[in-house]
Amino acid sequence: MATIDITEQTFARTLEGSDIVFVDFWAAWCGPCRMFAPTYGAAAERHPDITFAKVDTEAEQGLAAAANITSIPTLMAFKDKTLVFSQPGALNATGLEEVIQAVKNLDMDQLRAEFGPQHA
Repeated sequence: MATIDITEQTFARTLEGSDIVFVDFWAAWCGPCRMFAPTYGAAAERHPDITFAKVDTEAEQGLAAAANITSIPTLMAFKDKTLVFSQPGALNATGLEEVIQAVKNLDMDQLRAEFGPQHA
């Protein structure tokens, strides 16, 4: 599955429509963002069960501000509409795969039991 572009208007709907959503916050002028894009796209092809979204921080400044993006690229992962990972910087293929597997294996029921429903 290819990556999808999301906007402030489609962000919530994207989270609602998928169990796991990865979001890459990027900009065209950002060298590390351009280097990360093929790695992110390849991961999207390998994991069709996950939604891989991209947010152009130049076009979607309001969404980037709401997400507290201060450095790009920033990768966020949501599981069951809950933010479970957020990290600035471009990951290599191995690092990205490790994050994907960790998010897939995350037990949200256990997380809710440990931290309460407001955290998961």
